[in-house]
Amino acid sequence: MNFPYKGVLFDMDGTLVHNAPYHRQAWQEVALELLKLEVTNEDYALRVDGGRNPEIMARLTGQVPTPEVALEFHNAKEGRYRDLARGLLSELPGATRYLDWLEERSIPYALVTSSDPINVDFVFEQIGLGQRFGHRVMGTDVQNGKPHPEPYLRGAALLGLEPEDCLVHEDAVNGVKSAAGAGCRVLALSTTQTEGDRKST
Repeated sequence: MNFPYKGVLFDMDGTLVHNAPYHRQAWQEVALELLKLEVTNEDYALRVDGGRNPEIMARLTGQVPTPEVALEFHNAKEGRYRDLARGLLSELPGATRYLDWLEERSIPYALVTSSDPINVDFVFEQIGLGQRFGHRVMGTDVQNGKPHPEPYLRGAALLGLEPEDCLVHEDAVNGVKSAAGAGCRVLALSTTQTEGDRKST
């Protein structure tokens, strides 16, 4: 098989690991509790999924949260997510086999996720892929989260590659927009999106 890319960039949630339902439930519960805001499934798919919490809060409320408010929400939401997901996570089918295939061909790859280091470690401790991802761009590493191009620009740079030489695997609408905006080629996964969500990209 002729693989036309020099490197591969992976989102994490919904791309390497089956955890989207727990993130969605945590967002909906904590947004209702702390923001007094009902987050519908459509809101989640188009405005929440694939971004960092302070930027998502600003999109949903129209106001940039103070650092204190953002931190309170982040800790509550991510703590609730981990409570919901603990012991229930599994890698998406084929993930390990695909990483093996890339390594056999000396094709470098990196993680590009909006998650913070605590959640990245939480996921990898449960699905056992942490040792495979020495190259990581996390939400705490960027000034602008997805859908801004910065995360995937940094991911390509981490591999020493031009964005157009990288293939991105993403499941979230905002993640696809980020990768495409960076100039990467994107293979969008339907693991967490409805047909209506995919048409919006």
